[in-house]
Amino acid sequence: MSASLVVNEIYLSLQGESSWAGWPCIFVRLTGCGLRCSYCDTAYAFTQGKRQPVADVIAEVRRLAESYAGARTPDGHRLPLVEFTGGEPMLQAPTPATLRALCDEGFTVLIETGGAHDLSGLDPRVRAIMDLKAPSSGEAAKNRWANLPLLKPIDEVKFVLGSWEDYAWAKQVLLEHRIAGRCTVLFSWVAPLEPHQRDSSLKPFPADHRPISRRELVEAMIADRLPARFQLQQHKFIWPVDQRGV
Repeated sequence: MSASLVVNEIYLSLQGESSWAGWPCIFVRLTGCGLRCSYCDTAYAFTQGKRQPVADVIAEVRRLAESYAGARTPDGHRLPLVEFTGGEPMLQAPTPATLRALCDEGFTVLIETGGAHDLSGLDPRVRAIMDLKAPSSGEAAKNRWANLPLLKPIDEVKFVLGSWEDYAWAKQVLLEHRIAGRCTVLFSWVAPLEPHQRDSSLKPFPADHRPISRRELVEAMIADRLPARFQLQQHKFIWPVDQRGV
């Protein structure tokens, strides 16, 4: 039987996060996740999806990329980008081979991963954007610290921060593990969920945590001279915060 993936959605949009923000990107959102972070805004991908042959997934990526024939970034990366996200794309065994196949076709391939799974099987051309889950997520115990030595200069580590306690934790982790010396570090503010986005399975925000505002996070980063890049989720400033396929 040919390899297949359970896919929630595939669509063309703009990359809203990371150092690639603003570039056209094809998103392949896979179904399933073993985490239940308190701020998760894609809980619909926990279970919703359809099994598709890997060949069909790659064919759809090719189709969406057709109109960009020959387009590249100033430093030579093919457009549109291709990002596998979720859910958690590393939960599905065919993911690494699928990413490798897309790299072989010349795509600039990203993977957005929660950081709880072994990344050693990824092709070195794949650019990992890996979370380190902060305490308010409720899933910090799932961080796979063995992934840190695997990170390449082209990879990125993202801290999603919703409280002052998260910020203190992230600052300590950033400095102790010298992550900025390995790759780009992203600090991202937790955007509040709409009531209908909050899945009942998500972990609660800790009652003893002090929420941090977007401005407070930025000002703390500046005051502490952190070697990290603040990021916004651009798509949430362009479309409604709960709109899918963007």
